[in-house]
Amino acid sequence: MNATTNATSHIHRGSCHCGRVAIEVTGDIDTAMACNCSMCQRRGSLLWFVPRAQLRLLTEADDCARYTFNKHAIVHRFCPACGIHVFGEATDPDGQPRAAINIRCLEGIDLDAVPVTHFDGRAM
Repeated sequence: MNATTNATSHIHRGSCHCGRVAIEVTGDIDTAMACNCSMCQRRGSLLWFVPRAQLRLLTEADDCARYTFNKHAIVHRFCPACGIHVFGEATDPDGQPRAAINIRCLEGIDLDAVPVTHFDGRAM
């Protein structure tokens, strides 16, 4: 992994294809989730969930387009120019703000080294 180390975890940087939406996330990627809901199946993202405070937007928030569907519980954030889904935002069952990072957008990640769990989002 290509990441900067701080005292307790890594800082990962990433962006959409054109770079209009850029992020920095602090943490260690120990697993990712592949969901089969109508949205995730089509975009093919691998999601890493972190507390929202660990995500820092490096570009203006207005550079991110927003999309919600179904129960409108997750705000999917993507680039309006190139269309790449970089992250999503929601609240976990305990009421804490969370971010779902598309690890395919992070720099230097060996995707084959990240264990992937599968989630049946179609059943929701």
